[in-house]
Amino acid sequence: MPEHVLFGLDPLWTSTALLIATYAAIMSEKLNRAIVALLGAGLMISLGLLTQEQAVEGIDFNTLALLTGMMLIVAITRRSGVFQYVAIVAAQASKASPAGVLALLAVVTAVFSAFLDNVTTVLLVAPVTLVICRELKVSPYPFLFSEIFASNIGGTATLIGDPPNIIIGSAAHLTFMDFVYALTPVVLVVLALHVLAMHLIWGRKLTATPEARARVMALDHKAAITDPRLMRQAVVVIVAVVLAFASARFIHMEAGTIALFGAAVLLLLDNLGRSAEHQHERLIESFNEVEWITIFFFVGLFIVVAGVDHAGLLRLLADELVSATGGDLKALTLAILWASAILSAVIDNIPFVATMIPVIKSMAPELGGDQAILPLWWALSLGACFGGNGTLIGASANLTVAGIGERAGVPFRFIEFVKLAAPLMLLSIAVSHLYLLWRFF
Repeated sequence: MPEHVLFGLDPLWTSTALLIATYAAIMSEKLNRAIVALLGAGLMISLGLLTQEQAVEGIDFNTLALLTGMMLIVAITRRSGVFQYVAIVAAQASKASPAGVLALLAVVTAVFSAFLDNVTTVLLVAPVTLVICRELKVSPYPFLFSEIFASNIGGTATLIGDPPNIIIGSAAHLTFMDFVYALTPVVLVVLALHVLAMHLIWGRKLTATPEARARVMALDHKAAITDPRLMRQAVVVIVAVVLAFASARFIHMEAGTIALFGAAVLLLLDNLGRSAEHQHERLIESFNEVEWITIFFFVGLFIVVAGVDHAGLLRLLADELVSATGGDLKALTLAILWASAILSAVIDNIPFVATMIPVIKSMAPELGGDQAILPLWWALSLGACFGGNGTLIGASANLTVAGIGERAGVPFRFIEFVKLAAPLMLLSIAVSHLYLLWRFF
């Protein structure tokens, strides 16, 4: 516990107040969350709740490396047009039937979100969706709503699909394949239920004229590929990176190292044969695509959470949770699942997960060690990722799609979204509840 807190303030209460103030400011959205997190981090150090060395130790650089590397890979790959190509092909594969397009774009979004991060996926798929809907003369809202859900569902399946999983995987030393084995089965079930629900709610009512469908069928998907050479290079690198993730335990490399190395290789391939001046321009273009605001939000958040951890709050919460459930692993797992889902719908799931990780870690000694608490990690992942679908502020992808939609004249109203999203989210958590009981108990 900190010994030299400024003004003799109580470390536990001061750090807790600072954590609550940081969360409240993030939820208010009056200031960008990166500014809030960095200010919170600065206050943790300035007030003596953390030394600078402890603050640096609290930053999970593996998570930051993984995020940065994947953002670079996606930024370079995006220039080839391959994502737009896949979206158009999916629309045409359904013969431009609005119901078919609704279903297939959800599946495409989920698959992309499993191997890219879900915010990047919706940034790529949503604009193409607007074009297709405009040609079909149908409301884009059902399609964008479905893609929000599909991105958060698909992102749950792998280590790299959703930021909460990236943080959990790094902190708990879980590999890409650990996530695939543990979570992909339930993700497939929830995705199937989502596609069915979207069809029953909207799909069977959507219609388009033969002329409108003909316009979509006439879209030239090949023209979407603007750089075939870059596309081939990017696909090779992405496949190699995913294979490396899958075999990380055998090659003894962390996910962050793999992602940054893959990004470096793709940067090299993209710049071979170019002049020094042109290379400089391409590098600036690629690095400008990295979401540095998100990266520095993580930096500040890690330090804020480290502050309350050093003050003893998280250990106190862990003891209370274990006591409330009688130390029963099954009860703890289900409590974490439902609490994570409900809280992640109200606050962004990233800061929530960052706070919960040290709480769960501190339970390991009382519950039988790191292997014994694996169900708790899966419950946290399912609750946080699926729970993010509950409201518009539950996950970053939700707000991203809402922003794209509103710029295109498709309003997203908080209450209207929640009325449909919350019941669907609770259904996915109920399925996860049954899955965790069947799989781990």
